[in-house]
Amino acid sequence: MIAVDDTYLGTEENLDDAVEFVEASVVDGDFPADVDVVFHLAALSSRNMHESDPQRGCRVNVEGFVNTVERAREAGCETVVYASTSSIYGSRTEPSPVDMDVEAHTAYEASKLARERYAEYYANHHEMSVAGLRFFSVYQGFGGNEEHKGEYANTVAQFADAIANGEAPELFGDGSQTRDFTHVSDVARACELAADEELTGVYNVGTQEAYTFNEMVAMINDALGTDIDPEYVECPFDGYVHDTMADYSTFREATGWEPEIGFEEGVELVCEPYR
Repeated sequence: MIAVDDTYLGTEENLDDAVEFVEASVVDGDFPADVDVVFHLAALSSRNMHESDPQRGCRVNVEGFVNTVERAREAGCETVVYASTSSIYGSRTEPSPVDMDVEAHTAYEASKLARERYAEYYANHHEMSVAGLRFFSVYQGFGGNEEHKGEYANTVAQFADAIANGEAPELFGDGSQTRDFTHVSDVARACELAADEELTGVYNVGTQEAYTFNEMVAMINDALGTDIDPEYVECPFDGYVHDTMADYSTFREATGWEPEIGFEEGVELVCEPYR
């Protein structure tokens, strides 16, 4: 197994010793590509990263994707699994089916939709197996491989770390926004299954359950034995997605995948290192 990362938010220390690490950018193209399967998870994965520099966002998320798939294809690889995004569904309190109409309201969403179209091209023109997984709110704790991401770490990890250190987590609005939180181990298993089944197309990966941020904070307090109230602040940008929930039925039908870690258990795992 080979891991390619430019260390912008990643670090070699996160990897198992059996993994070969290559420090390189998907944009530059100077990395090994003679592999059986490509798991393309490289991206600028924050809305704010793209709004501050949309040209760089396009280069990394679109050109970097095409560059990686093209190099792998030329080396004989026929199977690619890549990260898309659930953000393109907008705010929905009902489960979002994978075949519903979607739109791009941010540069980040536009880059992921462009990635899906290029994946379609590689599947149709080059007869490759190319599966895009629209992940819903992937999380793990700072005790995993998240701490180095700082302000770009997932909200569960950030809030748990704040509360564990006696600080109030900041919630946009009144904390009633909801997310379909999906544990990283379930996401990793989904990627493996998509590759094993040589899937093509786009699929949702989530739990079809949603929790408010207020509920998340309460669960963290319960897990840590603390009683820290959140601080409510105004959302600093437009287009904030208020609610998400996955309909992952097509992925379940294709692979048999089901989420194994419920959110309550996941919060316990995130909080475990602090106890």
